[in-house]
Amino acid sequence: MPANPDRKTSLDVVAVPAFNDNYLWLIHNGRHAAVVDPGDAGPVLAALQAKGLTLAAILLTHHHADHVGGVVELAGRARSAEFPTIPVYGPARERDRIAGMTVALGQDDKVSVPQLALELDVIEVPGHTLGHIAYHAPAAGLLFCGDTLFAGGCGRIFEGTPSQMLASLARLASLPGATRVYCAHEYTLSNLKFAAAVEPGNADLVARIKAEQAKRERGEPTVPSTIALERGTNPFLRAGETEIVRSLQNAGRLKEFDEVASFAALREWKNTYK
Repeated sequence: MPANPDRKTSLDVVAVPAFNDNYLWLIHNGRHAAVVDPGDAGPVLAALQAKGLTLAAILLTHHHADHVGGVVELAGRARSAEFPTIPVYGPARERDRIAGMTVALGQDDKVSVPQLALELDVIEVPGHTLGHIAYHAPAAGLLFCGDTLFAGGCGRIFEGTPSQMLASLARLASLPGATRVYCAHEYTLSNLKFAAAVEPGNADLVARIKAEQAKRERGEPTVPSTIALERGTNPFLRAGETEIVRSLQNAGRLKEFDEVASFAALREWKNTYK
């Protein structure tokens, strides 16, 4: 799938499915590649071979096994004469929890993959984990956000606080609307089912559900999304909207409106929603 219609970039971003619902993202220009969150080395190695690509970099968002489990094997088996050592970028706050990481990153750090003409800004987005980071490529209009922002949803809060997660999502939501959002899981239809329950009057959401259902019926991924689409239909970026607040209050999950309390109640409801 093209990463950006802008002809100044020649990058493609390919979804490499893994496990039950993970997407491992392969960014390439037809010769070189970088991979985001390779939880399993096998599918990535197969994709590299099938496309004749040389791996130039590994990018990690957080320490969970389904995002980093293939790093050591991949870095070893994908080595080449051009890249005898493959740089493995990841969150500084989780360095001790990620085997094979070679470059530790924090807020406002930059990553350059010159073989791809790819420049990435690092954004710290704690909440799902305390050290979670995202990678934003402004020139290409790409965002790789791991398990922080999902299409139609957001990650569970395992290590951080609702306040941290809300602030992290706000950072991502402030990016340009055309930015393509590459999250790490195919959770979209489940997320949108919940979104429709808490904001049934959102016409844009109704249209999105129809479009995403059609993609899945054709066997297509629902990712990438865009920041603009998420702003308009993702309840976790809309926790202060009147209809969502009313839904929380009617369900007995919120007494008086407060943005953090509303977001926390929404996330807690989604945890158990069927």
